[in-house]
Amino acid sequence: MSRRITRLLMTVDAVGGVWQYATELACALRPLGFETVLAVLGPPPAPEQRDAIKRCKGVKLVETGLPLDWTSEATSTRRAAAELAALARREKVDLIHLNSPALAAGQAWSAPVVAVAHGCLASWWDAARTEPLDPVFVWHREMMAQAFRTCDRVIAPSASFAETLRRIYALPTAPQVVYNGRALPARVRATAGTNSALTAGRMWDEVKNLATLDQAAALISYPFCAAGSLTAPHGETASASHLRLLGQLDAAAFAAKLEQRPVFVSAATFEPFGLAVLEAAGARCPLVLSDIPTFRELWDGAAVFVDPLDAPGFASAVEAIVRDPGRRDALGEAAHSRAQRYAPERMAGLMAEHYRDLLAARLAA
Repeated sequence: MSRRITRLLMTVDAVGGVWQYATELACALRPLGFETVLAVLGPPPAPEQRDAIKRCKGVKLVETGLPLDWTSEATSTRRAAAELAALARREKVDLIHLNSPALAAGQAWSAPVVAVAHGCLASWWDAARTEPLDPVFVWHREMMAQAFRTCDRVIAPSASFAETLRRIYALPTAPQVVYNGRALPARVRATAGTNSALTAGRMWDEVKNLATLDQAAALISYPFCAAGSLTAPHGETASASHLRLLGQLDAAAFAAKLEQRPVFVSAATFEPFGLAVLEAAGARCPLVLSDIPTFRELWDGAAVFVDPLDAPGFASAVEAIVRDPGRRDALGEAAHSRAQRYAPERMAGLMAEHYRDLLAARLAA
């Protein structure tokens, strides 16, 4: 007798790392008996993102046209939640996985709800500002707090971020932790590595700390490139004077950059996980990372750490690695070895345990 397929509705956006997280997870869940309906919020996926989904069996893509909660406001977010609940009923799903937990607030769902918090306005503000949360965003914090109280399970991608959420939302216990996963390249081309540095991410996002990296680039005698969009979905823009700005690269172009094994740098002041770092580690790039709790948790012993506001420190770390091929190779191998802890199959297996636990509890109720 064949095993029954469990149907899952999962929200996703095509703007940042949540896309990689959700698509990797959905594909890895299929062999475990799950079919996933990916409900896209925010801007539509790029053609190459759609093509990647077509190659993944058991995954259905639904472009909802609904807004992202962090670029929206309370009324629109509640309306989006109601439409997602209706979609869940139409698709006859057994479980709902929200990568935007605020959507769970005040909504009646037809199936158990797992909320996975990849970030939020309040935690971002806590890292980026010294003053209290802007009143214009209080609605989002309140909806997140309500969601954390009412969801059947809350997951965070690192213990560091789980503790941040516990503190900010005064939760009785921290969310449970399931590390993100990213498939490693089947083969990494043998190369000594280019004499260059690379960073990647949402360059417009203040916590990615583009200013410090730009200052570091002015002090480095090697090319220092930045891959990622300079314009946010809500219109915010960023610029740089010394970094070589590559713009948004598709997956193939970014992988080609990583194959050259540059020194990969992240000066992020806030990072719930950091998928770009994992991708670089999988390509055996040596890592120079900001000394923040998340990166220490995930990469301690496999990276060089620098105070996130120390531009000369980042520059000297890159220079030292490029000038010492033996250390460069050792750091690349250490990063690659650590990256294997964060496999999509492991992520999917742990998430499947949570899903099945909730389904069993529903049946027993």
